[in-house]
Amino acid sequence: MKIKTLQSLGALVSVTLLLSACEKTEQTVAAPPPEVGVVELKAQDVLLSSDLPGRTTAYRVAEVRPQVSGIIQKRLFTEGTVVRKGQQLYQIDPALYQATVEKAEASRDTARNLAQRYQRLLDTKAISRQQFDDAQASWKQAEAELKTARINLEYTRVLAPIDGRISRSNVTEGALVSAQQSLELASINQLDPIYVDVTQASTEVLRLRRELDAGHLTMAGPGQVKVDLTLEDGTPYAQQGALKFSEVTVDSSTGAVTLRAQFPNPDGLLMPGMFVHGTLAEGVRQQAVLVPQQGVSRDLKGEATAWVVGEGDKAELRHIKATRTVGNQWLVEAGLKAGERVITEGVQRVRPGIALKPVPANNVAPVQSIVSAK
Repeated sequence: MKIKTLQSLGALVSVTLLLSACEKTEQTVAAPPPEVGVVELKAQDVLLSSDLPGRTTAYRVAEVRPQVSGIIQKRLFTEGTVVRKGQQLYQIDPALYQATVEKAEASRDTARNLAQRYQRLLDTKAISRQQFDDAQASWKQAEAELKTARINLEYTRVLAPIDGRISRSNVTEGALVSAQQSLELASINQLDPIYVDVTQASTEVLRLRRELDAGHLTMAGPGQVKVDLTLEDGTPYAQQGALKFSEVTVDSSTGAVTLRAQFPNPDGLLMPGMFVHGTLAEGVRQQAVLVPQQGVSRDLKGEATAWVVGEGDKAELRHIKATRTVGNQWLVEAGLKAGERVITEGVQRVRPGIALKPVPANNVAPVQSIVSAK
């Protein structure tokens, strides 16, 4: 009796386990495919640009030095202010140079009177032609010496050679200065406009030229290349600049090429030596394919990959070539094409070959037809 009871109990357990397995199988089969957010890729024209580090430098720099020797009598400017071209900055003691002018004037008058007297005597042939020519030459020499003396007297008034903001003074009243000494009295920086020198790797310059030659890039528009500026605190500079020239040589120590841009600086916000970032437009990439950064990851080898909803809404893993970022997206050179659907949401639920339920992604901002690259 016990044996029959045990057999009946075993049969009941077996049936229960079988029914449980069937229920789990039915539940597994009935589970819906995971929902994923996708973005359909589109080909579009993209404005590519480079974000390059640089520093500001004055448009003009003039070092003020004396042209004559003497004692500084006065300083006639306020340090750190804006001075104008021709404004007097210093006064050197003019007494010696004034005396030299007066002496030269007397010599000039004597030589002139003698030359005029010889002119009358030459007409009567009372003197030779050689004596007359010597008197004329002495007169011209005296005129030149007087002109030199007057120039030296004028040089005692040290004038600003350019408009700009003047530095602190390196000398004070009573200081002895020498003609064209190595130490400048002060320096003047013209800051409006102002230059920004940025550096770009020579490899990037070569890449850009190759893409332009191959037709992958076209120039953004006619005229000068426009440059936008970001200050060292991260704020954008309100004025837009223009690229003026590219250095013709590569710096052997850094492997970089210097590019110079010019910016308006009416408020004097930019000062020489500031660290900035310049954004230069490179050109327009025709029919480029951009993928949101949320849809691109890296495998253990560091290669870029993306999950794609393929035929039959099945998951596919693609290895792609993503060369650079464009705003919040990747510019894809190979591995993806327009019309394909890239998964940007729910990637953690995706496995190769499984069926998916694609819906429009909510974690990707809308893309403009032309954007800037960073």
